[in-house]
Amino acid sequence: MKRFGIIGAGRFGTALAETLAASGGEVILLDRRREVVQLFAQTPINAVQGDATNPQTLLDAGFAQCSTVVVAIGDAIESSVLATVNCKDIGVRTVVAKAVTDLHGKVLDRVGADMVVYPNRERALRLARSLMNRTPIDLYEIADGYSVAEITAPRSLSGRTLRESAARQKYGVTVLALRRHAQDPRAPRTTLIATGDEVIEKDDILVVFGPDRNLDELRDS
Repeated sequence: MKRFGIIGAGRFGTALAETLAASGGEVILLDRRREVVQLFAQTPINAVQGDATNPQTLLDAGFAQCSTVVVAIGDAIESSVLATVNCKDIGVRTVVAKAVTDLHGKVLDRVGADMVVYPNRERALRLARSLMNRTPIDLYEIADGYSVAEITAPRSLSGRTLRESAARQKYGVTVLALRRHAQDPRAPRTTLIATGDEVIEKDDILVVFGPDRNLDELRDS
């Protein structure tokens, strides 16, 4: 079971936590407000009261054992930045941080956030699906409702050429490239520019552009 940490139980953080838990993920939700934490007492979400600007609080809550932590703090920019730094310092592999302005996002990027998002509730649902189903996490929003995403090749496409997959006709998306394991397992993946004759292998990652809804349909196929 994947374990996720979420810092901040506002609308975005709550929507993300509920979606991840409903999808079978183990979720630790940290928030300063006792009254908010108590709302999750009868849910599968492990809600903890605490201050993420204190690294010991994160350690005690189990965040060091999370594969991914989402810093979903809203307008408290200083707390957001400190929480991001603390997560990286305690060894969290992937930290996704919410930004409210471009400058906030640049600061989060510079202090080590692996991914910065500028979200609303719909984006929270898409991010939750990405966290549950894509490894590594890659979802780059190009315009409202359109993204470039990295999606593990669905079983339905494995063994077919890109032309045979008819991804554009069936799903309304464009495959831009394939990322494939190198022969040496210690080496990074090889990136192959998409051609119609390239055969999709089962562990390939597809770099795909299209409407977010269509990307989700391809991932679930």
